[in-house]
Amino acid sequence: MQELEEIRKEIRILLESEKEIADISEFLEMAESEEEKDEIGNKVAELEKNLAELEFKTLFDGEYDSNPAIVSIYCGAGGVDAQDWSEMILRMYLRWAEKNGFRAKLLDETRGQEAGIKNATIEFTGPYAYGYLKSESGVHRLVRLSPFNSDNLRQTSFAMVEVLPVIDMISEVEIKPDDLRVDVFRSQGAGGQGVNTTDSAVRILHIPTGIMVTCQNERSQMQNREQAMKILKAKLHKKYLEEKEAEKNKLRGEQVSAEWGSQIRSYVVHPYKMVKDHRTKHETADVESVFDGNINGFMESYLEGLKK
Repeated sequence: MQELEEIRKEIRILLESEKEIADISEFLEMAESEEEKDEIGNKVAELEKNLAELEFKTLFDGEYDSNPAIVSIYCGAGGVDAQDWSEMILRMYLRWAEKNGFRAKLLDETRGQEAGIKNATIEFTGPYAYGYLKSESGVHRLVRLSPFNSDNLRQTSFAMVEVLPVIDMISEVEIKPDDLRVDVFRSQGAGGQGVNTTDSAVRILHIPTGIMVTCQNERSQMQNREQAMKILKAKLHKKYLEEKEAEKNKLRGEQVSAEWGSQIRSYVVHPYKMVKDHRTKHETADVESVFDGNINGFMESYLEGLKK
């Protein structure tokens, strides 16, 4: 139903644009004053904006681009600074979702003892959620003056972002009940009615692969188990794709790196201000705006680069 509504919306914009083009052509023939010509110019600019948005959506042609996305953030090297940086990234994505009409649901979170988070998992739903967010997968680096040491020294911190599509069925991997070990425990989150009072949190281990997922932010054990299975399916699908790619590289004689992840973007607050994507070379000096969720420019440049 969501997909149908999105298609209807795009068709509506196309039909309205066709009518607008006809009206502009008619007005152009009749326009005499500069004021009338300026009005036509404004209508053309608005029309170009609407058509550019439609044209951009043609970039979402991946198999799972229209699916919801599961985004996991992991604290990397940098101690307390890295935990704080991970929480800044979490806020950045939550602000992006709020500004762009996506629904964000926190599924799991482990907070640091002094500040920030050690890890967090969020589900984003909305048109082309995975299509947008897949550009964010990789290592994010922050360079700034540390607020957590008395000497206020420059600190480099890292955080890993993993982006997976939500997949209802995965035909490539069979998940057998006997291959799962399910543990329940008491939630460690901020609390609330029904949370932290019962053993509602769920941890699932897929024994053959060693992949473990947890979910503790839902009120009931059943809801947490459902969300945990959703994450597990996404991770198993990713593992399957990675193994297929590794096999291809082996056959081609390519060397496969076993690194934690490639650095995709740097956020520099000191000694100058700059956010730069190392894959697309897209950059901006408005670091505060990026931290506030204005990251569409980076996403769009990444998607356009895939087409080249």
